[in-house]
Amino acid sequence: MPSVVKRILTLLVLIALIPASWAAALRAGAAKIDITRESARTGDPLFAKALVISDGTTTSVLLTVDAVAIGGIGSIRDEYLPNVRRRLAQDLGIQPSMVLANASHCHGVVTPHIEDRTVQVVKEAFDKMVPVRVGSGSGFENSIMENRRLVLKSGRQIDVRQAYSLPPDEEVGAVGPVDAEIGVVRLDREDGTPLALVYNFACHPIKGIPSGGNTADISGFASQVIEDNLGPGAIALFVQGCGGDINPIEYKQVDLPRDAQPLGNQLAISTLKAAHAIKTTSRATLAMVNHTVALPRADHTKRIAEMEIEQQKLLKALRGTSLNFKTFLPLYTKYKVTGEFPAEYSYRYLRDKQIGRDNLEKLDARNQNDLQRYLNNVHTMEALSRLAINKALLEKHLKRNQEAEMKPIEVEVVGLRLGDFRMVTFPAELTVPIGLNLKRQSPHEQTFVAGYSNGYIYYAPTADQLKNVGRAQEDSDCLLAPEWQAIFESKALQILKDL
Repeated sequence: MPSVVKRILTLLVLIALIPASWAAALRAGAAKIDITRESARTGDPLFAKALVISDGTTTSVLLTVDAVAIGGIGSIRDEYLPNVRRRLAQDLGIQPSMVLANASHCHGVVTPHIEDRTVQVVKEAFDKMVPVRVGSGSGFENSIMENRRLVLKSGRQIDVRQAYSLPPDEEVGAVGPVDAEIGVVRLDREDGTPLALVYNFACHPIKGIPSGGNTADISGFASQVIEDNLGPGAIALFVQGCGGDINPIEYKQVDLPRDAQPLGNQLAISTLKAAHAIKTTSRATLAMVNHTVALPRADHTKRIAEMEIEQQKLLKALRGTSLNFKTFLPLYTKYKVTGEFPAEYSYRYLRDKQIGRDNLEKLDARNQNDLQRYLNNVHTMEALSRLAINKALLEKHLKRNQEAEMKPIEVEVVGLRLGDFRMVTFPAELTVPIGLNLKRQSPHEQTFVAGYSNGYIYYAPTADQLKNVGRAQEDSDCLLAPEWQAIFESKALQILKDL
């Protein structure tokens, strides 16, 4: 073999063996800007935050926005991200595919000037770029959230929502999983002072605040605590995970005011604990890739027809009773608290028995029968309300899919690597099993998944959850056919392997 060829092969082998610590030095800048709508300033502020990071060859932007979605629903329009990307390309030379935007999914209302302020905050972060040290790790938090899908003993599943009532306790058999992992990336200036902290966690930030005002919710409170503890100028960027089926803990609580702040404080404590354990390095790998994936649309026609039949069956199950709510409530209370002798004192029952009468026992039997009929009607009406809400969602999405002629939905799937931290994104409300699946199959220890990124196409439940179509919001408020999961997970794993 010629000596020149040998030297080239030797050089290639050496390049392949270069450790990650020899990667290019990174520069980064971070900034935040208030995006609260002026007419909605009755709670805590909403922010858009930007992290601009470059290795000298690639410049990437991570945007986090305190809003329900990047387009699709809420107050941010569909043209927002394309316009922001176009302006950043013109003004800063940043490629559109290198801009990743994630919505926290809080339900706050943002300013109509969100586009201008987003461009402004990216420019501020760009201008603040300095050499940085980067490290990553993970934290643990399992006390502030719960899976909102309930598995009934019948095998059906429903979800815990404010929009409808829950089934009777005796029908509930199990609850779904949560993802307690917090993915954390820490960026320090060369002098060791914190510049930014990126943290990824899966939970709907929809707890609310006592005043009922505009709020960035759990993640907003968490980020503020993190920034206060990291010191002046540090920016905390929350990246929403696979929170599609994850509620704040005690979401249906009615005895206390709704208050996201304690949950946010707890998330901040757990995140900071992880952040303080991270060791940073002056050299780390930066990579961002952007792929377009075509996904099949669902045809809900058959399921809607089945739900209409189910509605008719439920209507026919309603039974007449002499009770109304005014008479039901005191009667039900009496029969629940007075035990064996609800209608009268016990001696009256004994006296009737002594003289050969059973009037009170017959009265009890009639009342118990009417109470049970009334309760059955209540539960039937609750089931009808859940069915009606979810059927309307299916009809809405069937219309959307038919208007699109059932052509595949094209979505962006982004992969981001920062040192050992690897994350893949999707523009929908991913349910937590998706994230757990990808983490389990990924070749990398630090693997994280973010929904709500670079667009919004409603919920994306698993193929198994979609067997339950129409009984929970996740499987009703969905444009996708069950096959979408295998397509996305295959692409996501390939991206993770390539990062």
